Amino acid sequence: MKRNIIAILLLLIISFLSCKKDSEHKDPIELQGAVFGTLYTIIYYDQEINFDTEIQQYFAQINQSLSTYIPTSDISRINRGEEGIKVDGYFREVFEKSARIYKETDGYFDPTVGNLVNAWGFGPKEQLNNLDPNKVKELMNFVGFNKVSIRNDEVIKQSPEIYFDFNAVAKGYGIDVISRFLESKGVKNYLVEIGGEIRTRGEKPEGKSWVVQLDNPNTDGSRSAYDIIRIKDKAMASSGNYRKFRIAKNGEKFVHTINPKTGNAKESNLLAATVIANLDCADVDAYATAFMAMGLEKTKLFIENRSDLEVILIYVNESGELNEFRK
Repeated sequence: MKRNIIAILLLLIISFLSCKKDSEHKDPIELQGAVFGTLYTIIYYDQEINFDTEIQQYFAQINQSLSTYIPTSDISRINRGEEGIKVDGYFREVFEKSARIYKETDGYFDPTVGNLVNAWGFGPKEQLNNLDPNKVKELMNFVGFNKVSIRNDEVIKQSPEIYFDFNAVAKGYGIDVISRFLESKGVKNYLVEIGGEIRTRGEKPEGKSWVVQLDNPNTDGSRSAYDIIRIKDKAMASSGNYRKFRIAKNGEKFVHTINPKTGNAKESNLLAATVIANLDCADVDAYATAFMAMGLEKTKLFIENRSDLEVILIYVNESGELNEFRK
């Protein structure tokens, strides 16, 4: 009788563990769509509930706060010089992150380059036809995150012409917001990707890692794999000038990464920067952008003492060959 009871208990324990394992590794929920001018993919386990409605609400709230492409958004109204705009938690968090990384990178990450982004033809406003060095110098008077602050939930600008552009961090931040939401719902295993920026937690069933593709820096618009990367409990962001650029009538090439130190939009030998870290995706997004502005050698110096950052730099060497630096 005693042996029978023990056998039954063992069967119950095995059955419980089996059910628990099945509940943790059910088929995933996968959501896809368009947001922030690009595409997104969200995959998660642990929950059978489709959170698409809630996620769309978060996307709408972030856009209403931070999108320069929506005329009625908070950031658009602030950029126009409207007064009395009370910023929300989204704006404040992105602002504070930007201020910190602006200081860390010695100003190479600076979301006040918005006027220059527009002038060079990479923003929501019409580009300037005659952007000579004197005009660039004039616009540089309105660049500098040390010239802005938040007081009593209102943005204070030293000059009303200062124009914010958080697009270099917004995708990563949107990923963080959705990731936090999923975690609040008990989701422990997920991947959130927006426009190539990624944040993962946990893993797929049977201990399989999340696998992501690092693209080749192709300038013809095609996509091919440069490397395959496995990431767990980390965020990854890449920045590059090989897709988003324009060619002037005289054949000169201008890239979308504006150097906040010079105001120029010139291509360097650094083609792409990828940052992987156990940080918010907004942080790695900002670092990747800053590295593109810094260029290869300054980025190498910056990351020497940053053991928390895994960095992949793809560049063209003196012989014109594609090369990489990893840390």
